[in-house]
Amino acid sequence: MNDAHYHLVINHFPIIGTIFGLGILIAGLVLKKSLLQNTAYVLFIVSALTGFLSMYTGEGAEEMVENFPTVSENIIHEHEELAEKFAAVLYALGAVSLLTLFLQLKRYSFAKIATYCTLGLALLAVVLGKEVGTSGGEIRHTEIRKNAKEAQTNSAEQVNNTEQDED
Repeated sequence: MNDAHYHLVINHFPIIGTIFGLGILIAGLVLKKSLLQNTAYVLFIVSALTGFLSMYTGEGAEEMVENFPTVSENIIHEHEELAEKFAAVLYALGAVSLLTLFLQLKRYSFAKIATYCTLGLALLAVVLGKEVGTSGGEIRHTEIRKNAKEAQTNSAEQVNNTEQDED
């Protein structure tokens, strides 16, 4: 296995973990169940750790695909910039979740304020996670790019030109 493979295996966990964590945290707040809230905090911490691993393997993955014919430097750069923002929010979410978990377990009165701070960070992380996931998918999945029709037309023209040159 190489860095690209590791990156592809790991990169889904921070995004999916944050989405599930947000859902569980909201359910815990609505149902007033601290067990659900604590579960969400643990998920956010795990998401932050896997986010670190995803960032760590990202550079190696970039080296593997940057010279592929359908991969442009702009797409990789956009994904990398979004991933850095997502990672920063994810690390903050993990740290705040750890603090909130501690406060909740010790039953401090301002644990509720920390919970709502965690909720806000989680919402931001989910939005950024969606953007990172989409931009990462666009690297190899040309069909989901914003200019997919244009790229498909250009690709077909390149194939036709190549076939004509061979004749």
